[in-house]
Amino acid sequence: MSDKPGFLRRALDGLYFASGVAAALCLIAILLLIVAQMVARWTGEIFPGAPNYAGYMMAAASFLAFAAALNGGAHIRVSILLNAVPEKIKWALEVWCFGIATATIAYFVYYAYWFVYWSWRFNEVSQAQDATPLWIPQSVMVVGGGILLIAFLDNLISVLFKGNHRIGDNTVDQSFGE
Repeated sequence: MSDKPGFLRRALDGLYFASGVAAALCLIAILLLIVAQMVARWTGEIFPGAPNYAGYMMAAASFLAFAAALNGGAHIRVSILLNAVPEKIKWALEVWCFGIATATIAYFVYYAYWFVYWSWRFNEVSQAQDATPLWIPQSVMVVGGGILLIAFLDNLISVLFKGNHRIGDNTVDQSFGE
């Protein structure tokens, strides 16, 4: 069998990468909003809603970065316990952990979807001067959560059928300082 990853694997990795890039662009947007607000203050102009937009971008950056961070090994994991147990128990713990995480994020995404739906249905807007429809920034929470759900499910399936997850090795280099 070929070592070349299949279409689905490339598509999923591309989705996680694109989500991480979108999160990085949200951070750049925060910087630009802060600079624009500073320039507006210096020139005596008003930039209504700038703090709200920065807050929306911060939430978007967080949710869009979750899947890329998970697969990059940046999420906190209790590997001390996993490294101390035999392989069969380790496999069962991995399945249990990814199963619980997948179920939890699925629960979150389901209710986040309905949260966004009702915000849209009732035409809720922000209380600031900009009166942004709240379903727009809230929908990024559903998208980012959905991508994280896919990432957890991807890792759960990988553990079940291949015996190992796809989370990047995030261990400290033992030769550091030598």
